[in-house]
Amino acid sequence: MEIKKWQRLSSRYLVKEKWATLRVDTCDLQNGVIKDDYYVLEYPNWVNAIAVTEDNKIIMVRQYRHGADIISLEIPGGVIDGDELPEVAIKRELLEETGYSFKSAELIATLYPNPATATNVTYTYLLKGGVKTHDQHLDEHEILNVEEYTIDEVKQILKDNKIEQALHSAALFYGLMKLEVLK
Repeated sequence: MEIKKWQRLSSRYLVKEKWATLRVDTCDLQNGVIKDDYYVLEYPNWVNAIAVTEDNKIIMVRQYRHGADIISLEIPGGVIDGDELPEVAIKRELLEETGYSFKSAELIATLYPNPATATNVTYTYLLKGGVKTHDQHLDEHEILNVEEYTIDEVKQILKDNKIEQALHSAALFYGLMKLEVLK
């Protein structure tokens, strides 16, 4: 059987805010079923980075995540602002969150956080040659520590299941594969 896209018959918004929008769609499925209450979250697109310093360390950040109520070790990243290009957004986010600038940036993965119910995409970049050039310039709600880890330490952190954010775990695996350090 050929899988076809659903046909959206109608949509109405329940919530429209800066960081999240909730809509409910009525859809015609390919099997003739009309699904009249399919909820979709519209989020802005995101960027994250495997950020490697000049001395071959991976930059990570540690911060509180209110939704999960955890202190989370993560890779740097954030929201793409408006029509900003993803590569511009990740360089901006890294400078703001970490104070580091990088010699190169390469898109290594494009992931949908939850394609069943959310519209956004996360762009993962590998940045190399990082040097500390600025002080952090955090948003008012950001409180985070910048930490550096060797590649072997990052591999052990992944083995020990210490990266609780799924997109960041996936990004680290993509980055380590690109760096050709996974065995």
